[in-house]
Amino acid sequence: MSYEREIESQAGAVTFQSSDEDLNEGFVWAKRQALEYAHFGEDPVGLWYEAALPAREAFCIRDVMHHSTGAAVLGLRLHTRNMIMHFAENIAESRDWCTYWEINKDNVPAPVDYESDEDFWYNLPANFDIIDASLRQYLWTGDTYYLNDSKLLEFFELTLNEYTSAWDKDGDGILEYYPEYGRRGLATFNEAGHQPLMGGDMIAAQIAGYRAFVHLTSLRGQSETAEVYAAKAQDLEQRYQQEWWNEEKGRFFGAKLQDHSFVTGYNAEGTFLPLYYGAVSDPEKLHKALEDVKINRVANVEGKTYLPDIFYRYGQNEEALNELKELVDPSLERRDYPEVSYCVIGSMAAGLMGITANGASVISTLPRLAHSLKWAEMGNIPILDRNITIKHTENTESTLTLQSGKPFVWKAAFPVNAETLYHNGIAALTQQETTEGGEQICFISVEVSEGETHHVSTVPED
Repeated sequence: MSYEREIESQAGAVTFQSSDEDLNEGFVWAKRQALEYAHFGEDPVGLWYEAALPAREAFCIRDVMHHSTGAAVLGLRLHTRNMIMHFAENIAESRDWCTYWEINKDNVPAPVDYESDEDFWYNLPANFDIIDASLRQYLWTGDTYYLNDSKLLEFFELTLNEYTSAWDKDGDGILEYYPEYGRRGLATFNEAGHQPLMGGDMIAAQIAGYRAFVHLTSLRGQSETAEVYAAKAQDLEQRYQQEWWNEEKGRFFGAKLQDHSFVTGYNAEGTFLPLYYGAVSDPEKLHKALEDVKINRVANVEGKTYLPDIFYRYGQNEEALNELKELVDPSLERRDYPEVSYCVIGSMAAGLMGITANGASVISTLPRLAHSLKWAEMGNIPILDRNITIKHTENTESTLTLQSGKPFVWKAAFPVNAETLYHNGIAALTQQETTEGGEQICFISVEVSEGETHHVSTVPED
């Protein structure tokens, strides 16, 4: 069996069941649909999945980075790595340190978005989005490519230096767009309406990119470099929270126009993506901004795919489940857009089941079940070169099995403030943390070996 056929035979082993039959059927659809968009080496570009309008047979930066968690859950991590590599290796001075926005199956820039190095479509948050996704892929897969590959490291360095300098004409540390650029260098992922000088999502992606780079460089032992970009990220966050807050509307401005005035209306990606990127730490402003997103939502299906991620990130379980179920509803317009199926899978794993990892030997879970969901179980999850099954009963019990792979530490967390959890019926003292949404959680650490099943609950067993 060829390498590509072996990957194909292993893809899509993940399973899901819950007390909600509509959600179960939605998972079956999402997995089948996503795998139909996956290609296994038959094209010149190599391993890839569709991450653009389906008829284009191509993948663009924003979509790939947002697909990537769902792709990892489906066993397609090498597809993502290959596509990130193609983006990284095509960064060029002739494009002012942009790469290609969209690459097709023939391994050339998609003609609809690229005419020449002087005329091509590009959204400036893209390079930072790649750095952020690279960290997330490392943490989930443990693939040291993201720490050590020379072309990828060069892309990071060029982005944080040459790219940033080239597109920050006024030298204030934030990339901006001017009308004479045409479609080259748009300062937001919001592609509708006016093209602003700056987008709120541009700043947020930059913050996330800096923080991801800090994490990756810290893992490589480069503490001095990490400190420099940690300070840059902190400075940008403070400026965003102070200068971009619209007190009257109770939300952040979504964009700054060419005359330096702010867009006061809800501005879609410019307004909700900063929450996706974790750019807001002020509790009061974060709460108001979340409430504003609940009211205004998102019109287009691409934007809707971010809402479960956002709501789960901040413990808004009811809102997140409602959004998930809307995404899998057969009546949803443009449900066949590839981002929908991939992001449903990713949100179920990382959001609903609360699965995260540290890139080495720690896997964490935090149940995020809405009140209407009595239990949920996801099995055959590929993570850190292991396969696990995790079941949550309400938000009070979790059962984990290591189906295959080396021993690891299970960080079993719950959305409660308790001094004691019960591991296989035996009381254990907890540690406490506060989530990004200000929620108190507690956890214990459990060593798990292959073939073992462990049960942790918030109440003693009968």
